[in-house]
Amino acid sequence: MAWMVIFTDLVSLMLTFFVLIFSMSSVKVDKWKEMTDALSQNLNPSITKSAATATAKFNISTIFRKRAINLDYLTAVLERAVNQDPLLKRSLLMRLEDRLIIALPGDLLFQSGRAVMTERARDALFTLGGVLRNIGNQIGVNGHSDPAPPKGGEYTSNWELSIARAVAVTNALKRSGYTEDIIAYGYSDSLYSQLPNVTEEQRQAMGRRVDIMVLPNVGD
Repeated sequence: MAWMVIFTDLVSLMLTFFVLIFSMSSVKVDKWKEMTDALSQNLNPSITKSAATATAKFNISTIFRKRAINLDYLTAVLERAVNQDPLLKRSLLMRLEDRLIIALPGDLLFQSGRAVMTERARDALFTLGGVLRNIGNQIGVNGHSDPAPPKGGEYTSNWELSIARAVAVTNALKRSGYTEDIIAYGYSDSLYSQLPNVTEEQRQAMGRRVDIMVLPNVGD
């Protein structure tokens, strides 16, 4: 059994030697953290999974949030889309200083005095929405009318009719895949005389219209 005593002494000396070397060396903190993190992940993988889930949940709206598109570029894209559709090509695109307006004549979308879109109009709005659903710009929809009261249908005033048509166009754009909020307003004939850069004939034709207004900022 004498050899065990010698072996124990040898192990003690080696341990003392390694402790002495370790005490004289400097620990690299970054390497030490990498090693402890690796051990933690292997010994308790549920910690990493929980952290990853929480981080993804916190950042998901940021990762997939759409960006606002430059209005000059968007105008060119929409002009091509509008001109390729027989119904939409009768609309009017207006690039103003702070917005882009797509003015849709009411008779293209609705029957007289009504706010239910025709099947052809739904298809056209779906085509238009196919472009708008890829942008993050804030969109508003404004219904307008001329001074003449509505004839036929279920609406007794232009205020009711203009807001109902704005809501109908809003719903069509939402069905096409636009995910941001859309604000709909009805203006009746209050802005009839303010349609810019058009002839009187165009003003009369565009009186009962619905404007899709695209702003340069991102929607909320």
